[in-house]
This record gives sequence, structure tokens and C-alpha cells, in this order.
Amino acid sequence: MTLREVAIKPFDGQKPGTSGLRKKVTVFQQPGYLEAFVQAVFDSAPELQGGTLVLGGDGRFFNRPAIQTILRMAAANGIDRVLVGQRGILSTPAASAVIRHHRARGGLVLSASHNPGGPDGDFGIKYNIANGGPAPEAVTDAIFQRTQTITRYRIIETAAEIDLEAIGTHKIAGMTVAVIDPVEDYAALLATLFDFAAIRRLIAGPGFRFRFDAMHAVTGPYARRLLVDMLGAPAASVINAEPKEDFGGGHPDPNPAHAPELYQEVVIDGRLDFAAASDGDGDRNMILGKGIAVTPSDSLAVLAANATLVPGYAGGISGVARSMPTSRASDAVAIALKIESFETPTGWKFFGNLLDAGRITLCGEESYGTSSDHVREKDGLWAVLFWLNLLAARPGETVLSILQAHWRRFGRHYYSRHDYEAVDATLAAAALDRLRAGLAALPGHKIGALTITAADDFAYRDPVDGSESKGQGLRVICGEQARVIARLSGTGTEGATVRLYFELFESDPARQNDDVQARLQPLIDFAEAQTGLRKVTGRTAPDVIT
Repeated sequence: MTLREVAIKPFDGQKPGTSGLRKKVTVFQQPGYLEAFVQAVFDSAPELQGGTLVLGGDGRFFNRPAIQTILRMAAANGIDRVLVGQRGILSTPAASAVIRHHRARGGLVLSASHNPGGPDGDFGIKYNIANGGPAPEAVTDAIFQRTQTITRYRIIETAAEIDLEAIGTHKIAGMTVAVIDPVEDYAALLATLFDFAAIRRLIAGPGFRFRFDAMHAVTGPYARRLLVDMLGAPAASVINAEPKEDFGGGHPDPNPAHAPELYQEVVIDGRLDFAAASDGDGDRNMILGKGIAVTPSDSLAVLAANATLVPGYAGGISGVARSMPTSRASDAVAIALKIESFETPTGWKFFGNLLDAGRITLCGEESYGTSSDHVREKDGLWAVLFWLNLLAARPGETVLSILQAHWRRFGRHYYSRHDYEAVDATLAAAALDRLRAGLAALPGHKIGALTITAADDFAYRDPVDGSESKGQGLRVICGEQARVIARLSGTGTEGATVRLYFELFESDPARQNDDVQARLQPLIDFAEAQTGLRKVTGRTAPDVIT
């Protein structure tokens, strides 16, 4: 084995987005592209030298060759030990749990989350710091700056590959590589939070029918271990459980648009009492019940309001945080519970300081992400187990009845997100610039019967370290009654994704079961009038409505 330093020139566009660097597989397959970014991470994180690194991903195409390259680079850059998931598998929340449990100094998570996989699909990589969470902006900015000046990468030359199929220990030069059970630490952690005996009784009880769709993504092995082996669910209740490099040709994004069969079976036909799905890397969740698809905003609020029913949170929660586009439903719960609530930019990294400081216990994003202080990532199966524990603790109730009771107590926040995908970046920017230019003049104007009270480009000052993040999304606010939000997504790899968010508060129980899109229509019409998005893109409707 010999150490080589390979000359390289910087690549354009290696700036990490909302959750790491995501590009087409063919981009990552360019000679030196992956190596340049990984070397930039190692150069920007000297704390990794002499310590433990966690490595794994969602099993998508290019996952395994990337792992072999990173292992040889880690050995060349002074890493003492690497913990890598068997078969190269580690869900994003499990990676966070492993980093925290083993006191690793950081981790590299290989995933493009909910984006499609396969040779023509997407690939991604992100750096997580020692607390188990995504690197904060100061770190990702340093990594990006390094990618612009990098001239070489370091790697150990060896013909032998590490056997990822079997649990065991290997050596590359002086570095130890431990292939670990990807589920063990994570499953043990969740077992400390939830009442497994109560959930087991719920699942075994007469008439309770449920299903979990792993979408041929990373959560298959995790769901089998937790739901089937530990909680006694029938093996058939976990579907699409074998991770595939192309996710079985599907789109591993857990929402009604990309899981229409499951949605039809539960929400429309009512053949199941409860169903859930997770995404490519296991950090998102969709919760379904008879007659209702739970919005992620409502899910966060319901879990916060009922946290004391779950053993891990029986003593109450310290606070709750949500991303800015997420509805204000959790704010209402925080007011009632007299706990802190926070509004952060989109991106899980913004919750890290609040969690580490003990200011919050639960947090969530409207993009199907919910979690707590047990890890520093959003956690799909955690949310599923929380809902199962909640159903077990409230016998005789359904997902729908729990939601309706919640709305009667706290009011309902009608909510929807409209996505315009793969929009020409220039057209997308022009549409948002049109809204931005008119923000200052909007207060005092009407949207139907609503009065605009504020309009801005959201900026955030971290209450823990004082860091500032500007330009995080355009907001039009009608007091406590409604909001319209527009922003560009940072998770796509083609063109630009424009996301419009609509929220309307309804306190009257008699008006809390209306059609969502119909109630939001005045806000939808306002957004089009201000942005001209459909006009400039030539589209008659959003690509995805959730």
C-alpha cells in the first residue's frame, strides 16, 4: 500500500446546498470529482485526524464505489478508524445515532435523500459533525472555499477492496475499518424512547391493520428489525423492504404524489387503519390514516401536544422548533404548553444549536421531516413509532379522530405546498424577484377578506451563537390568520424548484373539515398575481401539490 497525492483542478459548483452536495450520478463519476469534495472536507475538518469517522449511505447507485474511494482517502488523511455500515448501508438518522453513540468526530453520509436513484439519477454526500448533525453553514462555507482552491487529493493505492458484506474488522495502511450492523445502535436507541410493549399489543390487537412502505430504500432493514422482529408485526406489513440501487424505479419521496397506491388504500378506500412511508435515506415520513393524510406541520404539532404519553418524553418537552415554511400549528401548542418555540430557515442544521443547548426537544419541517433530541437529524421511523405509541396510548381513537380533537383545541392550520420542478433557473429567479420587489408595498393590502400585515425576506439570527442567515424565503403575512411563502428549494439537481406555501388558520370547528385547496384558493391566486410563475413558465398547474 502506498500513499499518493494526485494533482487535481477545482470543479465548479461544489457548494453544499440545504443538505450537502447533490448532483447527477454522472457528475460524481467524473474523474476526481468525488475525491475533490471529500479532500475538501478532510482539509476543512482537521479534527477528524486521529479520530473516528462514520461512513454509510442509502444504498443508491454509486454508493459502494464511493465508499471504497472514501475509505482509501480517509486512510491517507490520518483518520484512525472508520465505522461503515454493512453493505454500505446507514440511514441518515442511524448515522447520527452511530456518531453520537461511538463519540465519532464526524461522518460522511452518502445520499440524495428523496431524489431518484440509478445510473441516470442523483447522488449526494454531506458532512456531519461530532454532535451527529449536518455541518453548520460556517463549516460548509469553509468546505466550499476549499473546493475552489484545491490542487490535490490524498489516497492510499491498493487493489484490495474492503468486504462490506460481512460484519468484521479490516486494515487500510494504519487505519482500522469496522463494518458494523447498521441497525443495532439505532434500534437500541429507539427502544429507550417508546413503549414497545404497548405498541406490540396494538399491533397484535384485533382489527388493527397497518403497513409501512420502505420504497425500496434504506429503511427496509430498519423497519424489518423494529416493526417485525421487535414489535411482532406480520412480515407482509413491511413492503418494498429490499434496498435497491434505483429504488425499484420509483421516486423515494414519501408523499401522496409518489405513493399513490398506499394513499388510495388507506385514505380513500379505508382498507388500513394506519400506514406510513419513508424516503431514500430514512429521514422523512408520511403518516396516513383512514380518511386523512397528516400534514408534516400537523404531525409536529400533534406529537408536541401529546409528548407526555410517550416514555421518552414523559417529563415534558423543553421547546419546539419548525422551519419557516412549516405551518404555525406547533407555535399554538407551544403557547398552550408555555414552552419556547422557534422559527428557523429550512435545513436541519439550523436545529442543531437549539437541540445541543437544550432549548428544544422536538423539531420539524414541512417537507415530511420530524424528529427530537435523540439524534441530530430528522428521523422517519422515529415518527412512525411515535404515532403508533400515540395510538396505543389513546385506545379507541384513530389518526383522524386524534387530528380533529387537536384542531378543536388548538385550531386548524389549513396548509399546502405547491412545487414547480425543473424550472429554468433564470425564469424561477425572475418570478421570485418580481414578488421580492413588491414586498415593501404589500402591508395594508387585502387578500380577499384578509389584510397583509407584514412582508419580508426571512432572516434568522441563531439565539445560541448569534450567527445570521439572510435571504431564506419570501413571506407575506396576514397577522395570525394566513401566510404565503415562496422560496427556491436547495435539494434538486436539475434547473430550479420553486416552492409556494399556503397557510390559513381556522378556529371554528364547524369549518375545520373543508376542502384544503378550496379554502386556500384566494392565497393561491394572490401568489400567481404577484409572481406570474405560471405565466412565465407556461405551466397551468404545479408539478406536485402536497
